[in-house]
Amino acid sequence: MTGAAILQPAPAERHLRLLSCNILAGASVQRYSEYVTRSLNAVLPGRNKMDNLDRLAEVLPQFDVIGLQEADAGSLRSGFLNQTRYLAETAGMPFWSHQPNRAMARLAHSANGLISRLEPHSVLDYPLPSRIPGRGALLAQFGEGDNALAVMIAHLSLSAPARARQLGFIAELLHDFPHAVLMGDLNTEPHSVEMTQLFAKCNLQPPAQSTLTFPSWKPRRALDHILTSSAIQLDKMWALPQAFSDHLPLAAEIRLPAHVGGKATQRRRR
Repeated sequence: MTGAAILQPAPAERHLRLLSCNILAGASVQRYSEYVTRSLNAVLPGRNKMDNLDRLAEVLPQFDVIGLQEADAGSLRSGFLNQTRYLAETAGMPFWSHQPNRAMARLAHSANGLISRLEPHSVLDYPLPSRIPGRGALLAQFGEGDNALAVMIAHLSLSAPARARQLGFIAELLHDFPHAVLMGDLNTEPHSVEMTQLFAKCNLQPPAQSTLTFPSWKPRRALDHILTSSAIQLDKMWALPQAFSDHLPLAAEIRLPAHVGGKATQRRRR
């Protein structure tokens, strides 16, 4: 006797785990004095940097979309290694992209990086406004039209006026996306003037509470952010305890309608 197949209802929501991490080109800093005492290591490749990247790669498969800042695009300090690609391939994550920004001859070449389990529909690079050029934002769109999830990865300037211009530019780019995420090292606290202006210009929501990420050895400041629009349910946000650089990685779990964000790959988590 054969029975009719029982159709399972499609899930109404999808759950995603996000990670934002300033990786300092693979370098590890454990106290302020090391910015000076280990300054030579910042411009030279080394086994310790590779070990640090390998430790981070072990963590990445726990997440669906990862945003990197200060990844090296391939210069002397990384042994001419594209660190975003290396992390994606070592972690077994199927999609990656990067946005090279400030190049310092062949010594250092910083980049924003995207690593993802979801296949992006498009990835666009934007230079950010600043008196000193070299900052950028990477915008990945998963899905199309009103069903798109827009994820922007950015590393902002140290000066407040420059950050205000950059966040105003980002607000314009994300304004028309109902489902949007901004993640990265924004170099400012969530209740700063420039962040307040950002929230007034788009649907991104201020965090319910600050998550301290800097410095990684004794976090006192909330400089890293994962901000979501009002149409996305933010269930949880936390800093990972592992210190892969001078910033702790920031993680979040979100919920959004099942039809938003395109299709996930069938690659299983490790």
